Parts: sequence; C-alpha cells; structure tokens
Amino acid sequence: MPFEMPLRRQGPPVGLLVSGGLDSSILLGQLLERGRTVQPFYIASGLLWQSAELHWLRRFLAAMACSRLRSLVVLELPLADVYESHWSVTGIGVPEAETPDEAVYLPGRNALLVIKAALWCRLNGIRELALAPLSSNPFADATPEFFAEFQSALNRATLGDVRLVRPFDRISKREVMQLGRGYPLQWTFSCIHPSATLHCGQCNKCRERREAFRLIGADDPTAYAESLGASAARKA
Repeated sequence: MPFEMPLRRQGPPVGLLVSGGLDSSILLGQLLERGRTVQPFYIASGLLWQSAELHWLRRFLAAMACSRLRSLVVLELPLADVYESHWSVTGIGVPEAETPDEAVYLPGRNALLVIKAALWCRLNGIRELALAPLSSNPFADATPEFFAEFQSALNRATLGDVRLVRPFDRISKREVMQLGRGYPLQWTFSCIHPSATLHCGQCNKCRERREAFRLIGADDPTAYAESLGASAARKA
C-alpha cells in the first residue's frame, strides 16, 4: 500500500523540525513533493555534534532548494547548563555501536526541540509543525499521547492553535528509506561523535545509519572516519 501523508497536498506553509538526519530530511523531501511550502527549523543546543550536523544540513537544504523551501531558521536553546556532565556535552562515554537504542536517550529532548519552533510558528502565522519520529521510536516523549498532551498545553500557554504533526509515526524505517530513494542522502548526517564533519563510524547512530541503507539494499554513500583512517593506514 502506498504511503499516505496525513497532511493535505498544497495548502499553507508547514514548519518542519530538521536535524539533517535521514528521517527528517526524507520528510522534507516528501512535503516538497506534495506541493507544500516548508519552513525548516534547527534547534541549536550546543551538543557534541551540532557543528557537523549544521554543516551537512545546510548542504542537504542546498541540494533540495526550490521556491517552496524557505531559508533555514536556527533557534538557540543552549543545554550545557542543564545536561552538564552528560555524554552529549562532554563526549565522554558516547554510546557505541553495540549499545541499545535506549542508550542515546536525551532527557526531555522532544519537548525542548518543539517549544521554540512551535512558538515561532505561533508568532509567524504557521499552523502546523511537522516532526519525523517513527513507529519504532522507543522513547516516552515520542508517543501520540505525549504529543497530544504537549500540543494542548502549548496552545493553552500561547493562546494559539499550532498542530504537531508526525507523518511517519505509523511507518517503519524501511518504508521511510524507500520514500527517500532518489534524494541526496549523502548530504544527511546521523552521528553523535563526529570527527570534524565526518561520521565516526563507531557510535550507536552510525550503526543505525548503516543498517538503514542495508534495509533497502542500497549502497551507503557515507564517508566514515573509521573507514578513511583504515584506508589511509593501508596506503602508508
């Protein structure tokens, strides 16, 4: 059965939280394919991977440029004073490839991401804010119940009516990757312990990224620092 986007075609502009990862980047492409004007948001929290993530996100947006893709809005929400000694700030104890998905949990992450983007939408006349959690997301702040309650509280607090929409919340990673065939996924970024702007190749998210391409039998276009280092060592 073909994927049915739970958002109307055409219609008014829609906000989109983008990290530059596979899921949110593919959702961007799907919204554009359906004729929507998209306002992308990135929440800059000062975490370990932010510089590399923004580098690749800007490249992906440039590759997807069209008249209906608005300029990226970067909203500042520093978290070092809250996360303090957390691995996402210090780089110490970053979850490695063999760790379970739960190891990469960031407390309150979705609430923190949504709040500023949704408020921007409220103040600038955008009525929908899209996010890209999948059906397999294991975290409590990615459930339909969480988003319904958070949307209600947010709109009460702002006297607004912004809908939090999750077009991918009933489909699998394989289905999302199939939707992304033909997109410039080489410009996406999924690493939590990058080497400059390169994927490390050893963290939980790099393992997940490799598996995503395997799910659809596609070549992984990613340059991993781990592989490049081994290649350089062989040439030496």
